[in-house]
Order: sequence, then C-alpha cells, then structure tokens
Amino acid sequence: MSAEITLFVNPTAGRGRGAHAAQPAASALRAAGFSVRTVVGTDAGDALDRLRGAVREGTGAVIAVGGDGMVSLALQAVAGTLVPLGVVAVGTGNDFARALGLPVRDPAQAGRLAAEALKESRIREIDLGRVGGADGGTWYGTVLCSGFDSRVNDRGNRMRLPAGRFKYDVAMLAELAAFRPFPYRITLDDGPVIETEATLVAVGNGSSYGGGMRICADAVPDDGLFDVVVVGDCSRTTLLSVFPKVYRGAHLSHPKVSVHRAAKITLEAPGITAYADGEPLGPLPVTAECVPAAVRLLA
Repeated sequence: MSAEITLFVNPTAGRGRGAHAAQPAASALRAAGFSVRTVVGTDAGDALDRLRGAVREGTGAVIAVGGDGMVSLALQAVAGTLVPLGVVAVGTGNDFARALGLPVRDPAQAGRLAAEALKESRIREIDLGRVGGADGGTWYGTVLCSGFDSRVNDRGNRMRLPAGRFKYDVAMLAELAAFRPFPYRITLDDGPVIETEATLVAVGNGSSYGGGMRICADAVPDDGLFDVVVVGDCSRTTLLSVFPKVYRGAHLSHPKVSVHRAAKITLEAPGITAYADGEPLGPLPVTAECVPAAVRLLA
C-alpha cells in the first residue's frame, strides 16, 4: 500500500467547516507516518477528475472531508477499486458517517481513526447502490428517494430565498398545500410490476437521509439488499402525524408504510425526480441495484 494518502476536501462543507477540518485530519495522518496530498477542485467535475487521477496513480487511501455530497463524489472514484475510503464528516447531514458509526464533526478523531485503520488494515467492505448508465452509472451510499421528499428538494433547489436549510421547510409547506399521492410502478428483483399510489418510495443502502431522518431505519449496508420503504396513499393529516416519527424510525410500524427487501428495483412515476445521497439523479424511471462489497471502508 502506498504511504501517500489523498485528502479529498470540500472547503465549503458545513458552512466552512470543511476547510478547517482538513488540517487536524492531515495532522493525524502525518503523525502516523503517512504523507498527505490534498485534492480540491474548482468545481465538482474538476474535483472528481483530479481524484480519479489520484486513484489511478495508486494512492494508499482517499479520505473525504466534507458532507454526504463529498462522500458521494468520492464514491464515484473509489467504488469497485481496492483503494479504501475514509470519511471526515463535517457537513450538514453526515448520514453516511452516522449510519456506519464514524465520528461526526470531530475531524481530529476521524483522522486518527483513519490512520489507525490503515496501520492495522481494519477494512469493512460495504455495499453501494448503483443507478445504471452506459458510463458505469452513479453510485450511492445512503438513500435513493423519490416522491414527496424529492418534490420538496426540487422546490427548495429552485428557491433563492430564504437562504440555508430554512428554504426546505418553506418548500415542504408549499408541497403539503398541493399534496397528492403519486401513481407508482415498482418492480422488485425482476418480479411482477406493483402498481400503487404512494406518497414516497425510499431505497436504502443506509438507514437515514436529510441529517438523521431514519427513513430506512433497519437497512444494513453489507447484507447485499436494499430496504425499500413505501409510504402509501396518505392523507395530508396522516403524513403530518407520521413525519415526526421518521427521526426515530418509528414510522415503519404505521399501517400505511410497507418495507420490502430487494437487490434490484425499478421505479416509475410521472413528474418525479430521483435523488441519491441528496444529489439529483434525474427523472423516473430509474433502476438501482445493490452491489455487494463495492467499497472498502476504513472502519
């Protein structure tokens, strides 16, 4: 294994925490005897190109410094390779790190953990979701969402005001005012098509999204299967009563919620955008497959 480690840094993550987090993480790695190079792109595409170059050159590991968006970008470079991934979680949501028991907003501890894992070869192979494409597709580590939650994302992303996460609260209220269930066609593992009215469908490799919303609370990231959570044709009142339970994962017992497990899923619904790891994938239909042991995590 190369002694050179690549820090993949988003300096704007967590309202500027990313830039400050890189230094204690790098210090921990250097104290353990590793040399450190830092990759910071001018934009997401440039950053990913630079990181893929480091992986091709044989870096000993990639340490993603930022939030779930930065981890998602790093996955596009390391998935399916032997290069291990560490995470210094200093973003807003940090759902990937939370689901895997990694330190959150403690860059020095996260850097020490990564260094120790490298020294002791503590590697955990975990599954990833992959949404197909001729170029190899897009990898994700947490949750693919579609339906009411993705419509809120769509609306929030179009809004210039208010600033910050508050605009998504405003977007949720606006979507609730126009709320209706969506007609879905769901295919699990090439089985028969399920036609149903649903509020949302979430396809979890990890357990949570949105900064701790445990939508797929029982998902296990190394069992070779997705947890597919279907929230059925709720009324607006039912949705409002169920929503707070998502933070505890208690919504799974509601009669309008069903959970399926599958290694592959196709989702179809008109006018719905799919998001994975908080990033837009594009309009449905999409097909996602669970790829076992797709990434080697510094645990």
